[in-house]
Amino acid sequence: MADARPPLAERMRPRTLDEIVGQEKLLAANAPFRRALGAGKLRSLLLWGPPGCGKTTLARVLADAVGFRLVGLSAVLSGVKELKDILDQRPTLDARPLCLFVDEIHRWNKAQQDALLPHVESGAVTLVGATTENPAFHLIPALRSRCELLILEPVRPEAIRALLGRAVADSERGLPSGAEVNDDALDAIARATDGDARRALSMLERLADRGPVTVEAMKAAGNVILHDRDGDAHYDVVSAFIKSMRGSHADGALYWMARMLEGGEDPVFVARRMVIFASEDIGNADPRALQVAVAAMEGCARIGMPEARILLGQACTFLATSPKSNASYRAIDAAIAAVKETGALPVPMHLRNAPTGLAKAMGHGAAYLYPHDHPDHIVAQAYLPEALSDRVFYTPTNQGVEKTIGERLAWWKRRLAER
Repeated sequence: MADARPPLAERMRPRTLDEIVGQEKLLAANAPFRRALGAGKLRSLLLWGPPGCGKTTLARVLADAVGFRLVGLSAVLSGVKELKDILDQRPTLDARPLCLFVDEIHRWNKAQQDALLPHVESGAVTLVGATTENPAFHLIPALRSRCELLILEPVRPEAIRALLGRAVADSERGLPSGAEVNDDALDAIARATDGDARRALSMLERLADRGPVTVEAMKAAGNVILHDRDGDAHYDVVSAFIKSMRGSHADGALYWMARMLEGGEDPVFVARRMVIFASEDIGNADPRALQVAVAAMEGCARIGMPEARILLGQACTFLATSPKSNASYRAIDAAIAAVKETGALPVPMHLRNAPTGLAKAMGHGAAYLYPHDHPDHIVAQAYLPEALSDRVFYTPTNQGVEKTIGERLAWWKRRLAER
């Protein structure tokens, strides 16, 4: 007879804070957030984290922990009308405070978020929004400012392993009694699912439906690629990939990239990492690196696997064998530190814009020296606020093209001194 119960991932969904695994920083007994819950306080929240890390579960458990009534919406399927229906019914359905859970809240456009904002401001609802995308890029500032941001991490392999063990031991909510499950297989599932607890439970259930759960059965299923046997988590593989490229070891970089691709990683994710690397670790030592990486990312988005591996292989080997420099990366961080240190210093008068007669009369743009009117197209004039006049942020290395940049800067400096 077919099993009419909900899927295993739903049956094993934690019902209390203590059952939640992998988010100890937030939910440990002595954590500030956990103490606030103990006092019955729940403010509007944004839960930001990868798929399967427990955002929906946490929303349900939080509402129950403080005695709120939870109503959920999917931002993919719902909009202003559904929000209005919930708010119109709020006083008549239940006297408990309303906690509104909006899954994938980053999918709502500005108008939809604006419609929610006044109800969050007034306290008519306590919002718990879940998102896999950076809220800074996808949510309006007014809504973000009224919510506490909680960053959820991928569930660690050991925590997923504990959750899988519960599913095997609990015959009421978990696998049927008598299911044959090998411990090595549970270890492998925990390592292979990249911090996604829901995916791990679903994998366990699919394998158990077919017979004994073993490592051999996982391999035979054909849709599971195991991490190496030392138990590296996915983010460790990403780290090894970046560090191999930084160390100019093309073979190592190709191996770790292959691990990610064979493990089912999104090729666009891999390409994004290379775009960041091209600017952070190569920079002006070879400006072509950024062009190659961006082209690979755009190509992967259009083509997809398996052909995308060819683009990624080319980009990976180009970046790994390029000259390295982090001078531009350090330069922008130094400039940002100076801004934080000194605040908004005034723009020198000769650098100011003069679009009107009044601005000109006030001295904007006066005494500005147009470089193209001078020998070598350079001129000695101040380009920094007076308080930072001697500050140097960018110092080129002697690597690749950046060596030429350094020589050019030195030549300009000598030419200006000669005038």
